[in-house]
Amino acid sequence: MLPLSILDLSVVTTGTPPAAALRNSIDLARHADKLGYVRYWLAEHHNLPSVASPAPEIMIGQIAAVTERIRVGSGGVMLPNHAPLMVAERFKMLEALFPGRIDLGIGRAPGTDQATMHALRRRLDVREGDDFLERLQELMLWETRGFPPGHPYNNVMAMPNDAPLPPVWLLGSSDYSSELSAQVGMGFAFAHHFASYDAAEALTHYRAAFRPTRWRSTPHGILAVAAVIAETDEEAERLAISMDINRLRRDRGQYVPLPSVEEAQAYPLTDADRASIARNRSRLFVGSPSTVLQALQPLIRASQADELMVITATYDHDARKRSYTLLADAFERHKAAA
Repeated sequence: MLPLSILDLSVVTTGTPPAAALRNSIDLARHADKLGYVRYWLAEHHNLPSVASPAPEIMIGQIAAVTERIRVGSGGVMLPNHAPLMVAERFKMLEALFPGRIDLGIGRAPGTDQATMHALRRRLDVREGDDFLERLQELMLWETRGFPPGHPYNNVMAMPNDAPLPPVWLLGSSDYSSELSAQVGMGFAFAHHFASYDAAEALTHYRAAFRPTRWRSTPHGILAVAAVIAETDEEAERLAISMDINRLRRDRGQYVPLPSVEEAQAYPLTDADRASIARNRSRLFVGSPSTVLQALQPLIRASQADELMVITATYDHDARKRSYTLLADAFERHKAAA
């Protein structure tokens, strides 16, 4: 079976304020490290009442310091919000402190609304249109020292200069990121949990079009999915209703903390709401370990994924830890049987 990883949003609930959500992330990372998960990635979101962490690099340092084996990274740093030099410095510093355990996942979306995006970028050198590719090229040049002769950045060094930039991954939910990852020879992580584009198409195209570069010699595609797992299908369904209602609200532009099961059950639903929830369930795997494993297998095979990254956002922190335990156990049993 595939290696397992975790994507964590540091979820804020109606009963868990942001500071407690951050501490829960550290606790969950320790748990994942003991379970044998390969990576633990933190997302960057701004001005979202449901997500506690706007600065993954800070959380990466905290989590790497209290874990022993698991790789820790960003899922991801939203590059248009940052000067490439700052990204290079921060992640070279993390790599120096935790050598061989850091990942730099990069996204091109703002991770927020338009007003917050403007506040984040208004003091930066913002170009008209999408300048993601230009920023990515600059980030790479800080590592390769490949600025052309006479360029003013030739005299600027990304410190610490004796630590390499950690492995770079491009994150995406469309064919654009798939194509770009293949062209530049980097790892690719596909966000099935919110994408409308076909995951199998994106990941198989990435693998087929991949060109080896100094960044990677072989392709590595991560399939990121949302899942809620419990001992029984019925209990998993009960827990998942919080995610159902949260997603319904997000689709309406209501970015609020994750509701409890009881609050979600009391939420008044129209027929249109129920239809929307049913459609969104195509992006959420819910059930007992055997049910979820069976449901995941066709997507894993079709996408030819090298790794499965799971996001679980239950209201109860212990239920979330239990979900990841059950998934790891199920994958281990399947591996042993195979």
